[in-house]
Parts: sequence; structure tokens; C-alpha cells
Amino acid sequence: MSEIAEITLAGSEAAPVTASGLAGWVQEARALLRLALPLIVTQVAQMAIMTTDIVMLGRLSKTALASAALGNTVFFFTWLIGCGPVSAVAPMIAHVLGRNPSDRAGVRHIARMGLWSVLIVSVPLIGFLLFTRPILLLLGQQPELAAGAGRFVGVLCIGLPASLGYQALRNFATALGRPTAPLIVMALAIGFNALGDYTLIFGHFGFPKLGLVGSGTASALSYTFTFVAMMAVIYATPALRKYRIFRRFFRPAWYELAEVFRLGMPIGLTMIFEAMMFNAATLIMGTFGAATVAAHQIAMNVPSITFMVPLGIGMAATVRVGLAAGGGDSHGVRRAGFSAMAIGGLFMSCTALILWTYPHRIAGLYLADTPANADVVALAALFLHVAAIFQLFDGQQVVTALSLRGLKDAHAPMWIAGAAYWLAGVPVCLWLGFGLHMKGLGIWLGLAVGLAVAAAALTARFLYLSGRR
Repeated sequence: MSEIAEITLAGSEAAPVTASGLAGWVQEARALLRLALPLIVTQVAQMAIMTTDIVMLGRLSKTALASAALGNTVFFFTWLIGCGPVSAVAPMIAHVLGRNPSDRAGVRHIARMGLWSVLIVSVPLIGFLLFTRPILLLLGQQPELAAGAGRFVGVLCIGLPASLGYQALRNFATALGRPTAPLIVMALAIGFNALGDYTLIFGHFGFPKLGLVGSGTASALSYTFTFVAMMAVIYATPALRKYRIFRRFFRPAWYELAEVFRLGMPIGLTMIFEAMMFNAATLIMGTFGAATVAAHQIAMNVPSITFMVPLGIGMAATVRVGLAAGGGDSHGVRRAGFSAMAIGGLFMSCTALILWTYPHRIAGLYLADTPANADVVALAALFLHVAAIFQLFDGQQVVTALSLRGLKDAHAPMWIAGAAYWLAGVPVCLWLGFGLHMKGLGIWLGLAVGLAVAAAALTARFLYLSGRR
């Protein structure tokens, strides 16, 4: 390893494991946790921003909360499409560093093309979002909720390019073993978004009371803030600034751009298959009335928060597995993947116990304790019992999927996700929800089935690929 590489990786979370046997597993677990902890906190901070939106809109009205839930369903669909290519940035950089830790030009080309992908996909995606209201009406949603969702997304979509740009910069920093940079940005964004919601939703500090439109505006401004702040943090961090990712920004790197889309689009479709199962559940809940969809939104927010921990562990596993794969270390690939699975499974076992034991108390945190909200709280507590059941499945599937991403294995996980969520999960949702008239409870049980199938299939895929290497 060259002197430059030693300086770059010494003491870094991106350093390869040098020990063998039990000591190697301990060294891997420590490196994984050092990389994962800031990522977890960043993910939780990102969820804190979304939770702030939900709580404040819940104080406005349950109709506003339901409208925002439907609007976010459409927005998140487009966000996942755009996020696919930028998600390829981290494993591509990890492979480059695994082969040659001093290859700054290779890292720079990948980061720059990741930002190019944002520019390429943003315009058509924003155009799609402007039709949110007719799309929801076409899907059978209540006209009042569809109209509110349209107003909400009409301003929220302005922040889409900035949100995707932040993700590209974040993946660049994470792949270089610098996860603290995006953590700093998200910590600042929590306060920025909360102040924006308080000001624009309820009309404080001399601003008009904008309600749903105010929430969408505050979120769009927050996305812009995260992108600008992330650029500032990169320039303020010598270990990141030296890659000069904006140097000759308009010069194409065609091979890297092609790989960003070749690897990223299946990643995006994998995320869409999973997310759209949950979003389809939200749309189905909308046919059962505002109380059911509001309860679903509350119950979904809680496991979404706990999900951030295995997601952060999985993102760290992408880098750790990618470094080992790029360096040709087959034992390191398995060690990184299995370490991530064990740590993620332990955490999700603990959260499952909490959700099963205290569902009513947790649901009561989101809405004012009034008779008008009693039906929403009761339904949310019922859904949280099911969420406790699928905690382990959800954690296992995301950690394993992201470990496979570190191997640049994108197409097989895409097909597995499609089959698990749409050939198993969604049919069970419809059968239980409508066929057996279980309504919301049946939908949630179907979600658990889809996650269980995905977890089993993805784990088998990682065992096969890592054993073959």
C-alpha cells in the first residue's frame, strides 16, 4: 500500500481487516459499528424530520395528516426512482478503494456522475409529481384527501433535486469512511425543518397560516438546506475536500455514468418493489376512511424509526463488503455480511419486545388525547402489534440486501423483491383485507408475509454468492 493510501485509511472505518480468526471477527464488528453508528444517527435524524411533520400535521387535523400521508406516498415513489442511481455511488467507490486506496480520480468520476444522474432524472420526476391529485383520484382516493395531497406535493416537489443531490454527496462521504459529515448536516436540518413547520403550518412570526402547503414548503426548504450544508461540510473536511468532486464538473465520465445507471436502476427498482408494497397499503387504507389511514401512518412511522438502525448497519455493510470484494478477500466478504446480520438482528429483537408491550402508549404520543381521536389510537395500537412481529424480518432483509449491494449484485435482489412483495405480500394483503374482511389488520399481516419471504430469499442469495467467492 502506498504512503498516500496509508494516510488515507489509517484509523478509518474504511480500513480493511488485518487479523484472522476470532480477532478478525472482532476487528470487523468494531469497524462496522464505527461506520454504522453515525449512519444510524443520521437515519434517525432524518426520521425525526418526518416525525416532526407528522406530529405537527396531526395537531392541525387528522384530514391534513391523511392528505400528507397520501401525498408522501406519491412523492416517495418518484424519490426512489431518482435515488437508485445515486445509491450506486457508495458500492462503486468502495470497489475502487478496495482495488487501489489512492485512486482519487476514480472516486471523483463516480461522485460527479452520481450528481449528473440527479440532473438527468429530476425534470421528468417533477413533471410526474405535478399530477399527484389526478393520480390519486384515478386510484380511488377520496376527493378531499386527493386535493390536499396535490397541494402538498405541488410545493414539496421543488425540493426533489436537492434531496437526491444530498444523497449522492452522503454516499460519497460514507464510502470514504466519513459518515460524520452527513450526520452534522442532518442534526442541523432537524431544527431548520421544525422551525419551518412551526412557522408556515400555523402562521407564526408574521407568516400566513398555510397548513398543508406550509408543511410542503418547509420540507422543500429543508431538502435544499441539506444539500447546501453537505457541500459546505465537504469543503470544510480536508479528507473529503482533497477529492475535488466538482472539478471539471461538466466533463463526462461515460463509463462511470453508465455504471451508475446500470447498477443503480435495479437498486432503485428493488427499493420501489418494497416501498410501493407499503405505499400500496397506504392507498388501500385510504379506501377505509381517514381514521384508518391516519392510524396506519402513525403505526408505520414507529417501525420506520426502528428500521433506521438496521438500515444504517446495512449501509455500513455495503461499504465493508465492497471493500473486501474489491480487494479480492472472500473471507472478508462473509465476515462483513454476517457481522452486520447479527448486530441488526439483536437490535430488532429488542424493539419487537417494546412494540409488543407498549402499543397504546406509543400510539398516544402522536395525537391529542381526545374522544375524537380514540378510534385512531386504538387502530394504531393494533397495527403496532403486527409491526412487532415483522421487526426481525424487516431488519434481516435490509441488511442482507445492502450486503449484496456491496457485491454489486443488483439484478437478483430486484427479482427477489418483486416476487416477495408483489407475488406473496400484496396478494395476502388483499386476501386478508378484503376476502376475509379483516380490513387494516389483514393488510398489515400481509406486509409481514412479504417481508418474511424477502428475508429468507435474500439471505439464501448472500450465502450462495459469498460461498462461491
